[in-house]
Formats: sequence, C-alpha cells, structure tokens
Amino acid sequence: MTNSGGRREYGPLGTTLVIIPTYNEVDNIQRIVARVRSAVPAAHVLVADDNSPDGTGKVADEMAVEDEQVHVLHRKGKEGLGAAYLASFRWGLDNGYGVLVEMDADGSHQPEELPRLLTALGQADLVLGSRWVPGGRTVNWPRSRQIISRGGSTYSRLMLGLPLRDITGGFRAFRRETLEGLGLDEVVSQGYCFQVDLARRAVQRGYQVVEVPITFVEREVGDSKMSRDILVEAMWRVTAWGVGSRVGRVTGRRDA
Repeated sequence: MTNSGGRREYGPLGTTLVIIPTYNEVDNIQRIVARVRSAVPAAHVLVADDNSPDGTGKVADEMAVEDEQVHVLHRKGKEGLGAAYLASFRWGLDNGYGVLVEMDADGSHQPEELPRLLTALGQADLVLGSRWVPGGRTVNWPRSRQIISRGGSTYSRLMLGLPLRDITGGFRAFRRETLEGLGLDEVVSQGYCFQVDLARRAVQRGYQVVEVPITFVEREVGDSKMSRDILVEAMWRVTAWGVGSRVGRVTGRRDA
C-alpha cells in the first residue's frame, strides 16, 4: 500500500515464525531454540528436521511437548536446504504467521540479533542479516570460507545486477506477503543458490530489501553442510540467470 505522497505504508508484522532446518544437530538444537525463545519471547519456532539419524527430531519433539510455541516438521529425509525451507514456508503460511525467519541451527546466526532484523522489517519487505555491510563481521571463520562467501556474493551481485552485499547469507526475515509474491512453486534451487534465488526474485519484483549488519560465528559443534556440489550448483545457476537476463534485455523476452 502507498500513501498519497507515493511512499509505501507497511502494515503490522503479525506473529513471527523462526524456521530452523536441521540434520544431525542434536548437540545444538536445544541451545539455539532456547536462545531464540529468550531473544524474542513472542516468536514461535519451527524445527524442520530431515529425519536426522542422530535423534535431533526426537529432541525437538520433546521441546515441543514442553513449549507450545515450538513446533516440529518431520521430513522423510535429507533433500537439501531449499526443499526444507520451501516446506517450512508453506507450513508457516498455512498456519497464518505474518513473519517467517530463516536461521541456522548451529549458532552461527545470533538469535540476540533477531530483534534488529524484525525492527528493520517494519519498513521493508525482506531483511537480510549481512556479514559484508559496515558493522557486519565474522568470528572464527577460516580465510577460505570468507573468500568463498565474499566471492559468491560479489559474483552474484555483478552477474545479476543486484544492489546487495551479502546475497548468500541465510539469516533473513520475510513478510508473508513477500513470500507469497516470490513464486515459490517455481523455485528448485538449493544451498547457497537458494538464498541467491530468493533475493533476486525479491529485487526483480520490486520489493524493498534491506540489509542489517550481523556477527556470524563459526559453529563450535557438528559439521558444516557446505559441499562442492552446493558450490557448483550455485555457480552454474547464477551464471545461467545472469546470461538469461542479458538475453532477455536484448530480445525483449522476460522469460529468456
């Protein structure tokens, strides 16, 4: 909605759902959910577990029994980050949540910074927690991972023409109306690529996307889910999107 001066007016946010995808995070899940519940007591949490063999789903079920604001979405197996988030978005939209948040289970995203994202969402459609804007930083992250992350965001920004610094980050807050307008049924990307895909869709559709600085802390327990396949998928999809966009501008076809 816009007012008479052309400035957009944003409605109330509604109830927040923090989505935490898990696969073998039994040592982290209780701690991270407790921190979310402490940082934003009114928020609900959805643990989306991909049938973790270490019992993460069982621990999440036990938390849900004790806390009515904790919910669990059991999935049949490990199908990738994008699939987990898409299923969780649908669950959240179907259950009437006004804000849906992406957050890692390993503690790399600080729940104590979530209020900053939600405050910014009061005048935005999508808020990205950014490591690469002034005030953002990483802690205990190997130099190689920093190079991959910065390089991935820079390549995506240049290839896709996006005015964003941290396009691959996974700490984000969406208004429900934003998710409903992104064409989620068309999304097939995963991993880093999934985050780039949603960001580019939001910008292309004219949504207000804001970045706020966050501190990203390297996980202390468990193994990273990053893999060569994830990086390869991100590279070829971003390249294809960028080339397609340029062809579309030349030919006048929006679906190029």
